Amino acid sequence: MLWNSKDVKVYLKEQQFIDTAVVPLLPISFGHEMKQAASQGEFIDLLSMHLERQFKGRVLLFPAFTYLSTLEKEQQMNMLQNWEVKLKETGFSHIFYLTSDSSWSNQEKIKDIIWLPSVPLEHMDEQYKHSIMEDQVKQLINIIVQKWQTIK
Repeated sequence: MLWNSKDVKVYLKEQQFIDTAVVPLLPISFGHEMKQAASQGEFIDLLSMHLERQFKGRVLLFPAFTYLSTLEKEQQMNMLQNWEVKLKETGFSHIFYLTSDSSWSNQEKIKDIIWLPSVPLEHMDEQYKHSIMEDQVKQLINIIVQKWQTIK
């Protein structure tokens, strides 16, 4: 389910069946790092959309959590922890964060951050892009299903 009025209306009716939130984590940078951040964002956005299609009816894909890459990691973590508290209060028992920003892979406070190396998509034709996304989603499906089975 997507973050739009139509899907959220369905979510509100069927909330007891939709127990998983997916939140993309996207850095915002300026200057010479801007292109890399934009490329990571494009990759994670497209990947998130493909993942949502696979689990429609079980997951709600939230808008991206965007943050300035120049902020201290502690500040980024505090902001993300606020999101996590609200998501858990709302009833999501599984929360997965998707990112290509390697700085998240070393933290220990938030457990289900899934880091994937970004694939540059800017010069690919649409068919090839979607083929790569499907391959990436297959790997993600295995990770998520394993976590669903171990977290009860």
